[in-house]
Amino acid sequence: MAISQKYGRTYHYPFSPGTTSDDRIQHDYWESLQKIPTIIHTEKLDGENNCLSKHGVFARSHAAPTTSPWTESLRRFWQLIRHDLGDLEIFMENLYAVHSIEYRKLEQHFYVFGIREHDRWLSWEESQFYAQLLDLPMVPVIKIEQQPKDQQQFEKEMLELVNAAGSFDPYDVYDHKKTIMEGIVSRNADGYPVSAFAQNVFKYVRKGHVKTDEHWIRNWKRALLINEGGKYVDL
Repeated sequence: MAISQKYGRTYHYPFSPGTTSDDRIQHDYWESLQKIPTIIHTEKLDGENNCLSKHGVFARSHAAPTTSPWTESLRRFWQLIRHDLGDLEIFMENLYAVHSIEYRKLEQHFYVFGIREHDRWLSWEESQFYAQLLDLPMVPVIKIEQQPKDQQQFEKEMLELVNAAGSFDPYDVYDHKKTIMEGIVSRNADGYPVSAFAQNVFKYVRKGHVKTDEHWIRNWKRALLINEGGKYVDL
């Protein structure tokens, strides 16, 4: 039995080319967007989904806390702040280990993208507030926009956004060439119930992104930071 509820699967936009056979697509995304006053578009970073709660540090499964070597420093950080978390669950991208993208201007290893409290996802403003209290950075914001009115124009602008390099100078781990960002995650700027996650969060992932295989865990390497020895590393 899981200690807590794991992060829900984020539905893809219908025009997202990076879907796999087990991914879900939100074909009615436009109807949902028309009910969201303000949308936050953030960069989808190529890391592991980790969660900090009073119960421990979790990866995708919340059946038991993770013990992976690339969460060692994060687990030590958790020891320092666990009594301050209360009922908050801090979800973040863990970039400590290199996956399919190597970021050459990476500032930190852990970036918050959402905070859950009981059966509610906190607003972006609330999430920023708690992340700042914990001295943790948020994922990069690409664009903030009010409720879009033209679907064709919206999709065109999304495709333009996702073809940018992103915030941390990404390189493909296979050919070591400069590449574009992995994708975009769009969310309701306001808070919303956990039960309404699929109507409030959407993603676009570029085609052919995943380059890792079954040997990744055996041969993983630590991501270098632009300024080595900075915060959140080897605490």
